[in-house]
Amino acid sequence: MIDAKAARNDPDSYRAALARKGAAEGFDAWLEADERWRELVPRVDDLRSRQKQQGKPTPEQVEELKLVKEELRETEERLGAAAAARDAALEALPNPPHPDVPDGETEDDAVEIRRWGEPPKLERPRDHLELGRFEMERAARLSGSRFGYIVGDSALLEQAIFRLAVSRLVDGGFTLMRPPVLVREQAMYGTGFFPTEKSNIYEIPSDGLYLTGTSEVALAGFHMDEILEAESMPLHYAAYSTCFRREAGAAGKDTRGMFRVHQFDKVEMFVYCRPEESWGEHERLLAIEEELVQTVGLPYRVVDVAAGDLGAPAARKYDVEAWFPSQERYREITSCSNTTDFQARRLQIRFRANGGPQPVHTLNGTAATDRWLLAVLENFQREDGSVEVPAALRAHGAPAEIRPT
Repeated sequence: MIDAKAARNDPDSYRAALARKGAAEGFDAWLEADERWRELVPRVDDLRSRQKQQGKPTPEQVEELKLVKEELRETEERLGAAAAARDAALEALPNPPHPDVPDGETEDDAVEIRRWGEPPKLERPRDHLELGRFEMERAARLSGSRFGYIVGDSALLEQAIFRLAVSRLVDGGFTLMRPPVLVREQAMYGTGFFPTEKSNIYEIPSDGLYLTGTSEVALAGFHMDEILEAESMPLHYAAYSTCFRREAGAAGKDTRGMFRVHQFDKVEMFVYCRPEESWGEHERLLAIEEELVQTVGLPYRVVDVAAGDLGAPAARKYDVEAWFPSQERYREITSCSNTTDFQARRLQIRFRANGGPQPVHTLNGTAATDRWLLAVLENFQREDGSVEVPAALRAHGAPAEIRPT
């Protein structure tokens, strides 16, 4: 959540920043709720002090104390309701965007930073369903739409992509873990996916658990309610996990194949650091993502995501978009976000500093997802429909080529 004290002291700056995410009205609602709460606090304190009597009270004082007690009860109830309204309004506010983030509300408003590689020139580009083995109809009979089997050499290629990502991260000092994919509601609120993303999350009501759409949730929750030592940071973690998304609101989008599905695998990076380190760490995560894409040889571009298209937790996000010949456009395959102290405040993750404990900064980035498999198949296809697998992936167990099935 945002820094309430800082927002009270400089409401105009916070309102202007949050307006870029469409949250100016929500900020004003929080200010009003916060003011109502602050007006009631001294009144409750005054009533409580009036209950304290020196010596035995007189009959008149006894009657007055009864009135004070009743007024205190009513005012405390109002204070509790005001505090609940204030907290709910604060939890609904997103992280203000970094000043350099471009304006806009959709993915089309993202600003391109750079490109790398040349898209292949193909006479008739095939899509991934024609190049690899994906059993969509069988998966639909089993699980419904937006599920798929990845079979044979295609599965081996997919696993090689994840092995490459994990190997590079571990060699780069990241601590690998296999996290839970079922988490409690506190973790979803703490990372900022609730309430805004709740419609995209699978819920298991009988157990009070939720299936995560990214291991960012588990990695952020790893240190919740803890105070870290400043000397231990930055902390770099990586996780390989299966992820789940309902894709609510995605009706009609990417309905063909495996590009937008309910279940997918991902290697995620996560960083805990001191505030002064976070923007440098953000650039480092992006550099790692670019190095991995270049190692495979995928043509790509990097974009700075527009303020109105950022998720609630992110102050800034870069997307790496690979070229997809069948679509004749760049599509997102990795991203990295700096969430500053937004998640840490909600999850109560702090570090010891000279002025006392203060929130850490957290960042997350995608090292690889299943979408890489689709991009590799399409960009390294031959005219006969076979695929020449990049050497970097063959070194991690992928077949030398994939033949049409």
